[in-house]
Amino acid sequence: MALPTFGKMRLAGIIAVLSFGLTALFAVLLPEFLEALIPATFILGFFVLVPLVLLLGEDFPLVEPKGSGEESASATNEDPLATLRERYATGEIGEAEFERKLDRLLETEGLDERFEGSDATRPPSREGREQEFDVE
Repeated sequence: MALPTFGKMRLAGIIAVLSFGLTALFAVLLPEFLEALIPATFILGFFVLVPLVLLLGEDFPLVEPKGSGEESASATNEDPLATLRERYATGEIGEAEFERKLDRLLETEGLDERFEGSDATRPPSREGREQEFDVE
């Protein structure tokens, strides 16, 4: 079974929260029996593990390498049309769903192009519409 991997800052946060939680738990739950674990848990978490994760970064076993999850996410976001075609080709979605999603994708791309363009391609503002009605 493979170990899970996290981003560097996320893993440091998880360790900090767990260290604080376990320290508080040991302090409240039978403090006379777990007295030695209270400072040991706090010191191990905050002063050993968190700095170790931050210093070692990708070399720490539970930290995922940079770009591993980002590349797949950016590739999916860059070409949603190719992803849609691939899903249709593999039979994951049917023809009707492919057509519906393709129409929606093309509509949103049209909106993006309209709003990213110059002022001439933007839809008229409320003031512009009021002026059109006044002229008529």
